[in-house]
Amino acid sequence: MNLSWHIAKRYLFSRKSTNAINIITGISVFGIAVGAAALVLVLSVFNGFEDLITGMYNNFNPDVRITPVSGKTFEADSAFMARLKAIDGVAAVSQSLEEVAFFEYDNNQDFGILKGVDENYARVTRIDSTVKEGQFRLKDGQRALAVLGLGMRNRLGVNIDNLFAPVNIYLPKREATGAFEQPFSKRFAYPVGTFVIQQDFDNQYVITNIEFARELLNFEFEVSALELRLYPGFDIPATYESIRTTLGPGFVVKNRYQQEEGFFRLMKIEKWLSFAIVSLMMLMVAFNMIGALWMVVLEKQRDIAILKSMGANDNTVRNIFLSEGLLLCIFGLLIGYLIALTLYVLQKTVGIITIPGDFIIEAYPISLRAFDFVVVAVTVITIGMLASLPPALRAKRVPAIIREE
Repeated sequence: MNLSWHIAKRYLFSRKSTNAINIITGISVFGIAVGAAALVLVLSVFNGFEDLITGMYNNFNPDVRITPVSGKTFEADSAFMARLKAIDGVAAVSQSLEEVAFFEYDNNQDFGILKGVDENYARVTRIDSTVKEGQFRLKDGQRALAVLGLGMRNRLGVNIDNLFAPVNIYLPKREATGAFEQPFSKRFAYPVGTFVIQQDFDNQYVITNIEFARELLNFEFEVSALELRLYPGFDIPATYESIRTTLGPGFVVKNRYQQEEGFFRLMKIEKWLSFAIVSLMMLMVAFNMIGALWMVVLEKQRDIAILKSMGANDNTVRNIFLSEGLLLCIFGLLIGYLIALTLYVLQKTVGIITIPGDFIIEAYPISLRAFDFVVVAVTVITIGMLASLPPALRAKRVPAIIREE
């Protein structure tokens, strides 16, 4: 193989008798470079969006969410909470209670989700960092306060600077009511802040304290979910298994990924489908490589015949042109990596490709990962070696003696 590799390098860098071979070879390397750069950038853009959206979800979602297997609520008394807090790795536990509610503010009305949380909620999530207007407070003495998602705030026309205008909140009563009784429980909370996380959350949620939500629903210890923050280094399967063992089979324990599993799975499918489409483009580029190597084989027939006359076997001849194809792929791959890294730096610093419209960021996010470089290298080299195979097999059939006409 060392002899084949040495001869392949000589063939690649030596001058060809026909200038067209040099041009076609250059085009092949350039096509591989562009394809490799495109593959890296496609994966990097999807990585950037994944990191961006994951960061937004992580502001609202905890490290671990515990919900009941059946039903909407369960009781979380002091003994239950003590067992949960005693689990190794659990840093904080927050109780939350969610229910669909009807909201009214200054003649504006809309449906949304009322989420009552306790004082640990800001420790479990990063919700306070998402407040863009006002402040994150849920109680002021005996007054219930509320923090609204931006979408809810806009639809209700809420003015958080008006300290005397409350949001009226209606929830259906759990008990049967008479013909002349109101079927809804009604309370009011004063809006003090607006959070901006992600459209699904912003358009639905109104956050208040859990005592207020329990009062509306006539609950005592019930919660919809328990939300946990873990100590650094404990975000591992052993911790989740310990939580499941402690709580028993009646509860669903989800990590950050599982809380939005459908969305992240869809993103991964889109990412690798895009990668496959660009890989098909690489197959088209491979035809240029086949043409270039085929012309080299035709030009080097006399050399091949001499090598065979000197004792080189068919496999040695085949390996020469497989090695040359591999060298073309490696050069194209390295140039492609250089192009991708250059565009990455420009996108991160200058923002050469911007996002039109009113979005939370101005330019496409991009993130490089080492694993993607490995995947691209394997893909490009595999396609290149397949493209090298037909010329290599053609060289293998060249006879040891070429007759002069």
